[in-house]
Amino acid sequence: MILVPAIDIINGQCVRLTKGDYDTKKVYSESPVEVAKAFEGAGLTHVHVVDLDGARDKHIVNAKVLETIATKTSLHVDFGGGIKSAEDLKIAFDCGASQVTLGSIAVSSPELVLEWLGVYGAEKLILGADAKNRRIATHGWEQDSGIDVIDFVKDYIQKGFSDVLCTDVAKDGMLAGPSLELYYELLDEIDEICLIASGGVTTLDDLYQLEELGCTAAIIGKAIYEGNISLKELERYQSEQQ
Repeated sequence: MILVPAIDIINGQCVRLTKGDYDTKKVYSESPVEVAKAFEGAGLTHVHVVDLDGARDKHIVNAKVLETIATKTSLHVDFGGGIKSAEDLKIAFDCGASQVTLGSIAVSSPELVLEWLGVYGAEKLILGADAKNRRIATHGWEQDSGIDVIDFVKDYIQKGFSDVLCTDVAKDGMLAGPSLELYYELLDEIDEICLIASGGVTTLDDLYQLEELGCTAAIIGKAIYEGNISLKELERYQSEQQ
């Protein structure tokens, strides 16, 4: 299972929110690229970069931060937040994103997303499935689409997606463990899904449980920034996988 530390960006700073609530913003670093370099220095290979300004403003805002991380490190960068047009998508890839996560746009404009899937291929695009009370939440998790998360993911997998990043919003930033039941259900009901777990990872034991379930990758955010899991522990976990 791939370990994917998260860097969430507001005003060019590395921050964390709780349950996606912008009013809970806590700044952890003025320099996201230095945070990314620390992850790289610990032997981690991937990073999940989220443009929270972009998610709220509905277009990419922190492209420069993405570009700096992509050019100053060798990390595989998955970028999300604010991708609402072909131009946004092109900017993300031009700035060095290895993959792009499509969330709200997959709800509002499915035809456009499937068109992009045909252009870029499943290896470059990740389906973002952010669940709030089992329904897909959009626009920085501030809107309820009313669509069941299992139905949403199953439909897109059948249409050609393989990588799915699923966040249980209720778990995000709570340091109370991941949504194991939801992930079990997704893996049990949907064939050929590569599931990236996000939200709630608090201890190394959480990572072992997600690995045992069959998750392809796990995103780790606040647990790193609050010191619940050290980079040394993640480095050790990673070396065990090799």
